[in-house]
Amino acid sequence: MNILVVGSINMDLMVRTPHMPAPGETVHGEGFVTTPGGKGANQAVAAARLGTAVTMIGRVGEDAFGRELLANLKAEGVACEAVLPTPEVATGVAVIVVDAAGENSIVIAGGANRLVTPDDVFSQEALFERADAAVLQLETPLPTVRAAIDLARRHRCRTVLDPAPAPKRLPEELCRVDVLSPNVGEAEQLTGNRAGDERANKTIATDLIALGARAAVLKLGPRGSLVVTADGNIARAPAYKVDVTDTTGAGDAFTAALAVAAARGQPLADASRYANAAGALACTKLGAQAALPTADEVRILMADQEA
Repeated sequence: MNILVVGSINMDLMVRTPHMPAPGETVHGEGFVTTPGGKGANQAVAAARLGTAVTMIGRVGEDAFGRELLANLKAEGVACEAVLPTPEVATGVAVIVVDAAGENSIVIAGGANRLVTPDDVFSQEALFERADAAVLQLETPLPTVRAAIDLARRHRCRTVLDPAPAPKRLPEELCRVDVLSPNVGEAEQLTGNRAGDERANKTIATDLIALGARAAVLKLGPRGSLVVTADGNIARAPAYKVDVTDTTGAGDAFTAALAVAAARGQPLADASRYANAAGALACTKLGAQAALPTADEVRILMADQEA
């Protein structure tokens, strides 16, 4: 089985602080670290740790961060022949503040990620022919994401879109994917509706289907996830209980695990439970890629809490 990830590659600059600073406020932080990140790279590493073959399409700068990130992806087992070192542009970075509750606030400078083009995608058509699923996000230009969706559809490759960061309006052609998987805030942004109770969440998920997706998997954080399909099936997957340290990589672990399980032929409801476990485990350590779980760790958590 092969997973293809088209997306961003960043160096994360992380610092912990007791609380998020208010406008104009300066707060003391501690524990500053630099760690590999970017939603695309996170999802690629997450899928590789779950035991599948992974290839990535993206760009880094010809700088120290770019060299380090490329080496890290290769060390994690991600095939990087379609990751292009790009001169005269900085590698993407994300500045992340994590508070005492493990919640985070993120500012992204896209750098080389903004130069991933549709031609970068079309030149790698053979990768889509071999892939069982293509995993996409929105930290690269939207025309590039559209090109990846079009090429995946041409080769009957399952498409999983994590619509983050969510734009004010997601073009209709980007919604025509097999699985659209936003978190609550992103779903509210995409639909214009408010989430909340079970009925509101189902309404939002149904609205995502109306945008063109064949299925919507709504990430509900500590409340698990909700699956709605175009044929009217609705399923709720419960959350797994863990001690939360940092939520930075949780959504990426979820998306990757969802794609991996679905590509293996699991029904979306089962794939969503698997994704919940992976996302929960990613909350137990500081950092994004450093916290991503292995397949064995996911199986153990599921066995322990479903026994």
